[in-house]
Amino acid sequence: MEVVAASVVAVFGTLLGSVVTHVFQRRTVIRSERFTRGERLRQERIDAFSVFGGALANYRRGQMDLWFAMHVHHAESELLEMRREAQRLRAAALEAMFRVQLLTEASDVVEAARRAVRAIDQIDRAETRTELDQERVTSRTLVYNFISTAKPHTAVPGEGH
Repeated sequence: MEVVAASVVAVFGTLLGSVVTHVFQRRTVIRSERFTRGERLRQERIDAFSVFGGALANYRRGQMDLWFAMHVHHAESELLEMRREAQRLRAAALEAMFRVQLLTEASDVVEAARRAVRAIDQIDRAETRTELDQERVTSRTLVYNFISTAKPHTAVPGEGH
């Protein structure tokens, strides 16, 4: 009888050990998958936010080039070319902004992105050099504000940034 009891205890102990090992391994796999997913999203956000920041800088430059072309009396064909370039740069900025919107649910990041685009949209509408300088400052500030607002959403999980 003692042999049977010892065998039952041994089998039960082996089964219990297998179940406990399985539970811990499953938790480890789930944690690892969650970390990998989070890290991939973080990297995609870094890429999207950086690309958008660069697209804003290019669009801003294109708008300033257009303003100077409109106010320094460039040839009509050159002005048309610069207008098309500014439109192309705006489209690239909007495309990058849409990617930002898809990768974050943070309304403050999305709103900061929209404010930056709207500010850059105003640059070519300035009537005087003084107005242009103000629009340049405003747009630059809002581009930097976007980056500052987006930065916490690129922190490594668990580092408390």
